[in-house]
Amino acid sequence: MTLDQTLEESKTSFADSDKRMPALFVGHGSPMNAIEDNEFSRAWAQVGQALPKPKAILCVSAHWETAGTQVTAMEHPKTIHDFGGFPRELYEMQYPAPGSPELARLIQGTVQKAQVRLDQDWGLDHGTWSVLCRMFPNADIPVVQLSLDRTQEPAFHYALGKELRALRNKGILIVGSGNMVHNLRMMAWQDEAYDWAIEFDETLKQLILSGDHDSIIHYQNLGKAARLDVVLNYAIAELLERSYNILKTGGRYATTFAQPPQEEAKRRGIRSFGVFTQPSVDHLTQVARLIDAGKLRVFVHRTFPIDEAQAALDYRQTETAPGKVVLTLQ
Repeated sequence: MTLDQTLEESKTSFADSDKRMPALFVGHGSPMNAIEDNEFSRAWAQVGQALPKPKAILCVSAHWETAGTQVTAMEHPKTIHDFGGFPRELYEMQYPAPGSPELARLIQGTVQKAQVRLDQDWGLDHGTWSVLCRMFPNADIPVVQLSLDRTQEPAFHYALGKELRALRNKGILIVGSGNMVHNLRMMAWQDEAYDWAIEFDETLKQLILSGDHDSIIHYQNLGKAARLDVVLNYAIAELLERSYNILKTGGRYATTFAQPPQEEAKRRGIRSFGVFTQPSVDHLTQVARLIDAGKLRVFVHRTFPIDEAQAALDYRQTETAPGKVVLTLQ
C-alpha cells in the first residue's frame, strides 16, 4: 500500500463530522492526581462526562521532547511511569487505552510544515494518562501522543497546532497537558504560590482571552515574572546538556526535578532517571546521609538572590564556576 493509499484509508476512518470537538489545555500537576480524590481529579472527571465521546484522542504532553516531531503509532501503547519517589500504587497504575496507527498516519499526512515521524517505542507518559484516566476511566478510546520538538521555537509549535486543528472536525479530541508555570526548583509545597507565579499565570490567561497569540509566542518578553519561570527552566535544560556531554557510555544521570529526556540518553548510552523528592525531614535526612557517606558530592560556589536569576545564569555560562551556583529566596 502506498503512502497516498494509507492516508486515504486514514481519512476514511476519521471522516468529517458536523460536530467539532474542543481543544483542551490541562495543567496536570502532580502524578498523584491520578489516584487521589481532589478538586483537580474531580474537575477532570466532570469534563469527561460533559464532552461527547471522541473517536480518538491526540495528546501533546510536556514530558515527551524529541529532536524533530514524532507521533506514537503502535496498536497498544505502554503506560510510562516517568517519575520517581511516589507510592507503589502509582507505579501499579495502568491506562490500557488502544493506540491508533490510522490516526498517527493521518497526522503525518495532515502536517505539511514539518516531517512527522511514526514512533513505535514511547507510549503514554504521565502527562497523558494521569489526566485521561480521570476523564475517560474506561480506557476504551484510542490515544496517540505527539512530541514536542526541543530544537524548535514556540512559533513552530504554534504553527503546528494550527495545522492540527482540522482534526477536531473529525471527532478527535486534542489535549495539551503541562503547566503554564512549571518550575520545580521553586515549588511551593503548601497550598499557596509565589507572587511571580500567580502574576505570570494571570498574564497568560488574559492574553489567551484577548486572543493576543503573538505575545504568548514571545513569552520571554513578558517581564520579570516570565523571566523567573523561563530563565530558570532554560538553565536546567542547559545543565542537562552539559551533564550528558561529561558522562561516558554506561554513565548514570539522576535529577530531582523531572524525568530527563530518554531519547538522547539512550543515544549516548547513558542511564538517566528522575527522583522526585519533597523537602521533608525524612527525604532531606536521607540526602544528608548520602552526602556524609561520600556517595553524593555537592559543591556550592556562589549564591545569588532570586531577583538576580539572569545574572546567575550569565555567570554560570562563563564556565568559570567550579561548583553550583545557587539562587536564594529572601
